[in-house]
Amino acid sequence: MTAPTPGRYAGGMTTLILTVVGSDRPGLVATVAHIVDEHGGNWENSRLAELAGTFAGVIQVSVPVERVEELRASLHGLDGLLTVAVHPGSGSDAAEAAQEVSIQVLGNDRPGIVREISGVLNAHALSIESMTTETRDAAMAGGRLFEASVVARVPADADPEALRAALEQIAHDLQVDITVA
Repeated sequence: MTAPTPGRYAGGMTTLILTVVGSDRPGLVATVAHIVDEHGGNWENSRLAELAGTFAGVIQVSVPVERVEELRASLHGLDGLLTVAVHPGSGSDAAEAAQEVSIQVLGNDRPGIVREISGVLNAHALSIESMTTETRDAAMAGGRLFEASVVARVPADADPEALRAALEQIAHDLQVDITVA
C-alpha cells in the first residue's frame, strides 16, 4: 500500500477546507453539516464565529475523493444564504508536531497592536495556530480595552529568549501587558 498524498487519507478520502461567510441566522451550521454528511463527508475541525451580524468560519472536512465535485456543487448552491469557498487541505497538520507558545495580551485599545505582535511572531518564524481578539469598554478607566489570545507554533531553531525580549519590548512600546506561557 502506498502512503497517502498530502490532503488525502488512506481509503480514498481527501481533506478539504471550507471557508463560509454570510448574514447570521439560525440553521447555517446545520445546513453545511447536512450537505457534508449527504456527500459521505466527515466534519473534523472548525472555527466558527458571529461578528457584527455576520457568520464566518473555517471548516476542515474529509470526503471521498469521488464525491468532491458533487460536494462543491451542493455548497455552491448555498449562495444567497452563505458564500462557501472550498480549498484543498495540505495534509501536514498531523505530520508537524511542534512546540507551541501561548501569548495573552491585555491593554488599552489602539491601532497597530495586532500588526506589532504578528510582526514579531513573523520575524521569529512562528506560525499562528489560533488567534482571538476582542475590544470592550473599560469599566473603571473609561475607553476601550484590547484583549488577544494567540497560540503559535515555534520552530525547533527558535531563540525563546530573543522572542520573549522582542515581545516585552513591544509590550512596553504599546503599553499593554503580554504574558507568554
